[in-house]
Amino acid sequence: MSLIGSGRGKPTLETRLAALDELVVAGADVVDAATLATLRGIRESAAERRRRSLEHTVVGLFGATGSGKSSLLNALVGAPVATTHVRRPTTTDPLAVLWQPDGASSLLDWLGIDDRHVREQPIDPRATSLILVDLPDFDSVEASHHAIAARLAGQVDAMIWVLDPQKYADAVVHTEFIAPHAAHGAVTLVVLNQADRLAAGDVDDVLRHVRSLVAADGLKPTAVLATSATTGVGVDALARSIGDIAAARGAVLTRIAADLDAVGGTIEPAGTARGFIPAARTALAEAVAASSGVAAVATAVGASYRRRAAKLGGWPLVSWIHRFRPDPLRRLGLGAGRGAADAQLRHTSLPEPGAAGAARRAIAVRSAVDAASVGLTEPWRALARDAGEQASATLGDEVDRALASTTLPTKAGWWWPIPAIVQWVALAAALVGVGWLLLAAFGAGLPIPRVEIPSIEGWSVPVLLIAGGILLGIVVALGNGAIAAGVGAARRRRTRRALVAAVAAVTDAVVVAPVGAALQRASDFESARRRVSGR
Repeated sequence: MSLIGSGRGKPTLETRLAALDELVVAGADVVDAATLATLRGIRESAAERRRRSLEHTVVGLFGATGSGKSSLLNALVGAPVATTHVRRPTTTDPLAVLWQPDGASSLLDWLGIDDRHVREQPIDPRATSLILVDLPDFDSVEASHHAIAARLAGQVDAMIWVLDPQKYADAVVHTEFIAPHAAHGAVTLVVLNQADRLAAGDVDDVLRHVRSLVAADGLKPTAVLATSATTGVGVDALARSIGDIAAARGAVLTRIAADLDAVGGTIEPAGTARGFIPAARTALAEAVAASSGVAAVATAVGASYRRRAAKLGGWPLVSWIHRFRPDPLRRLGLGAGRGAADAQLRHTSLPEPGAAGAARRAIAVRSAVDAASVGLTEPWRALARDAGEQASATLGDEVDRALASTTLPTKAGWWWPIPAIVQWVALAAALVGVGWLLLAAFGAGLPIPRVEIPSIEGWSVPVLLIAGGILLGIVVALGNGAIAAGVGAARRRRTRRALVAAVAAVTDAVVVAPVGAALQRASDFESARRRVSGR
């Protein structure tokens, strides 16, 4: 197998192995520990196998008790290197036969094979770099034998499943060994040994049945052969098939790729998250703002403007009352005069949202997270929800600080002095009229000239001054109030926009960012999983 990949657009083996590391990192605390251990094991095994001799091809013979693995090995080698006996199990430790010992020691040490036999005549002229391994029975009553077979099934470069006419359909053989290695068809041979025990006319039928069984296991082996170690039937064909694998010198990498194919198919996908679309972020900010008293602050800004305008430009006879009314902004701890540094440290005096408000905020966060994580599988949605719950715990304080530090439109209106001046002129006119009438009525006893009361069109001038002053004051007060109401409403809207923007900045930092990081982690995992799977 080439390191540049086996098809157009398919990731290289190096890319897939690197993705395996990414998969482990991204899947920490989300993927179950057993799966992570399997991933690490494959990565370590691949690294170790490639560090050892790449010149040698290790082919293991696996089979159940009585399948004749050792006899078949001897027939292939042409010498009784493996012990055979009617008593079972015969093979208790793995045995290796090799023809090129240079550079093989480190590899055999890693495989844990101490029993080594060097031969001169290869089983096929192309197989000089072959290491042929006889293994203990994988269905042995000895647990250690089963463990050795299982371990080496994950380490050898190519596998030969040796079946016999009596046990070839055994469920243990297929469910515990063949099926778990279904992805390794490119480096697998299936052998029906002891074919001499069958009638000549039955061999083809049994082979067809064997093919159907391994196909049901998901395995597509390179070849399915019939052999007999006793008669020598099929042994040469098997040797040529093994020679084909050894000559290709790609079994090592093919096996690693097959391991990645196998594990890639077992990892639960993370899916693809919808993410935080702009509309969802806006809706989250609006919901959090609504539960955090933004409306109260905006209303207070408008009310504060109207109060100050009325206090300055209202009818002087009643406007003084506004001096005794508390400023709505100062009551919320948002009055003018706050320093910027101080504002960063202070909280507002807004009423606590209470359980209902906190619940609404938590629901808003949860709804936004759930919407953003649509498309992910449950473990990864749970990761996003955990991030959202952690964000909810600090969101209230952060929003409150943002509200306290937001610059509010509290500047006095430029036009306020105009109605104030007019009001005092009107009041002065009314007072002149009142004083004029009083002097005319009670000034006879005073040492002053007689006060005359002129009239205009039959109307007394003092009375006109009084009526005009009062009427002008009321009109100006009403006009001042109307203008203040309009400007106050505009400032209320400006305030709300500014506060919602401040809340949006907080929700982006406190909620969207960490949850987005969780979603990105899921995306990284899914991308790595696809690359590991060879997509």
